[in-house]
Amino acid sequence: MSLALFDLDNTLIAGDSDHAWGEFLVARGLVDAKEYKEANDRYFAAYQEGSLDIHEYLSFSLRPLTRYPTHDLHAWREEFITDHIAPLILDKGRKLLAEHQQKGDQLVIITATNRFITQPIADLLGVKELIAVEPEFREGRYTGEIVGTPSFREGKITCLNEWLNQHRMSLENSHFYSDSHNDLPLLKKVDHPVAVDPDQELQNYAEQQGWPVISLRDNA
Repeated sequence: MSLALFDLDNTLIAGDSDHAWGEFLVARGLVDAKEYKEANDRYFAAYQEGSLDIHEYLSFSLRPLTRYPTHDLHAWREEFITDHIAPLILDKGRKLLAEHQQKGDQLVIITATNRFITQPIADLLGVKELIAVEPEFREGRYTGEIVGTPSFREGKITCLNEWLNQHRMSLENSHFYSDSHNDLPLLKKVDHPVAVDPDQELQNYAEQQGWPVISLRDNA
């Protein structure tokens, strides 16, 4: 069995779920609108530029989870997924997942977005294995801290290696699909790296290396 690894945001869905969750919190009045939106946009720009301090960002993005009861958070998340994320799921992404599944490959979503946001998206996509940033949850509440290594840039390799050891699998004949130059460390590790609707830096690198460049967007 070979691994088929997929980034999530702007790869299988036509948007960034982490940034969109921040916008949802602002729209619902659950955070200070001006302050939170400015910070959310600033961190998103830093991610796109490749300069994001992941620990600083996670401290910011997980803080709202500490302020409200879990049942309220889950209700808001359900609304967010239904209204804002489900419409972004790409049909071509679903087809690509199905193609790998039909070949007998092990599907894994590996994302720098936290599990609170991404678990229900993985469920919608029918992907059982998810590697994501793990928010710490103790005594019925989120603490604002994380457990383990954040699955971002080189951290994706660390988290994937832990997963491979647990499941007694290897990267032999593996695929990884991603849109972002932030995923170059892992793209360089797999046997079949694929750039999906890539940002300019990844586009340039993929073309230099002769990697496949594909689009999962409906208008492609």
